[in-house]
Amino acid sequence: MLMFLLAILPILFLVIALTGLKLPGHKACPLAMIITLIEALFIWKQSSIDVITGTLEGFVMAIWPICLVIIAAVFTYNLVVYTKNIEIIKNMLASVSTDKRILVLIIAWGFGAFMEGMAGFGTAVAIPAGILIGLGFEPLFSAMVCLVANTTPVAFGSIGVPEITAASIAGLSSYEIAIYTILQTSIMSVLVPFMVIYMTGRSTGKKGTEAFKGIWIITLMAGLSFTIFQYITARFISPELPSILGSVVCMAVIIILTKLFKINNPDFNIKTEKSITNVDLKQAFIAWSPFIFVLLFLVFTSSLVPIINKPLASVKSSIVIYSGKDAVPYTFAWLSTPGVQIIIAAFIGGLVQRCPVSEIVCVFFKTIKQMSKTIITIMAVIATAKVMGYCGMIQVIADFIVNITGSFYPFVAPFLGSVGTFVTGSATSSSVLFTKLQHSAATVLNMSPTWMVASNIIGSTAGKIISPQSIAVATAATGVVGKESEILTGVIKYYIVFIIVYGLVTYFGIGLI
Repeated sequence: MLMFLLAILPILFLVIALTGLKLPGHKACPLAMIITLIEALFIWKQSSIDVITGTLEGFVMAIWPICLVIIAAVFTYNLVVYTKNIEIIKNMLASVSTDKRILVLIIAWGFGAFMEGMAGFGTAVAIPAGILIGLGFEPLFSAMVCLVANTTPVAFGSIGVPEITAASIAGLSSYEIAIYTILQTSIMSVLVPFMVIYMTGRSTGKKGTEAFKGIWIITLMAGLSFTIFQYITARFISPELPSILGSVVCMAVIIILTKLFKINNPDFNIKTEKSITNVDLKQAFIAWSPFIFVLLFLVFTSSLVPIINKPLASVKSSIVIYSGKDAVPYTFAWLSTPGVQIIIAAFIGGLVQRCPVSEIVCVFFKTIKQMSKTIITIMAVIATAKVMGYCGMIQVIADFIVNITGSFYPFVAPFLGSVGTFVTGSATSSSVLFTKLQHSAATVLNMSPTWMVASNIIGSTAGKIISPQSIAVATAATGVVGKESEILTGVIKYYIVFIIVYGLVTYFGIGLI
């Protein structure tokens, strides 16, 4: 019990520091890292060189690829703002609807799921949140609604990496894991659109069911269309593409139903300074060009196009950073990482928008300066996760939970996955940390290993809501760095709903398969 409490101390400190003490992330996370380093040295008796190199590996991973892709995403948005093409994008979105609820469904839920499926690593929060602010939404609301929306799509983020990683570690079929993951997340995938509409209503002073007036069917179909096409994709096409194809269908359904039902509620109209005018195809292409090129680059350089992906992926360097036992070389993918693709795409998009190269470069470096505190936060979080994993603190937490829960373990299995994402900020990293444990627990308890491995993935999607790394991305994208505690306080209740529902689905569902 004592070792468990000591192992979980850095996590407890983070929660208290961010909520109770209301410390900003760039101060709380380094303090949590210091606590972890002290415990690793004096309680877990890890050698100083192992602690130092483990921390260094965390710093390196934070910078490449995580901070790189987040900077790239925010840079893309900042460039569109700088060239003033954000006004055309706002105009186009407002032409679909001026109703805040519809815009939140399209941007935070639909477009956010698309960015998660394509790139992940914070882009699904950073870019949609930036667009919402451009449309006149409050920064704090934009950050929180995008965090809540960026949940179930995370299971298939970055072209399905969490599934592929879990399958390779556990030696299971990625297709089966994908199908079970969708079945387990289906309830929440339908409920998330209702959550974001509820949040939108609260932000405009509406209570209870007032926010759903006139858009019940659209909200329901936003969730159902996404979930159904996720399943069809995983079952018949590929385990890598459910979030991408599901989100495209979802956005189309929302737009079609909005036009069909002629949604127009003055209580939820955005405040537009200019009247809505028609935008021709050329203007639309120029305005959206950075995002269009981001999409094209991410698709054609991904594993879906091996003739391009393999040569790019071969340009890499590997170096052993961690000095401890069973150290694995850290690989720098210089050309195939999403961050590089997004930056190149944004540069091309900026040129299409007739922005001089010198000004594009200036926007890029201003973005790095803007995100300096976020970079500190993420470096500290990833270093903390690395040291906790290497010295055995994560394993102690996991083993304790398995031992005290017994046959009720399936109920808490998703919680374990959420802890992995809370600490690391990544559903993929959560898979790396806990897939073997979930598989072993299922074997010992005579339960389906595939179902239990999938439960870890769905839990990791809930952890995204409250992960300090995700919150850091949200604050950076919305310009509210320092208000991490307010965001965490605002979204933690949604995390609790996710964990309870996921626990019930995992526990009762395992008896049905």
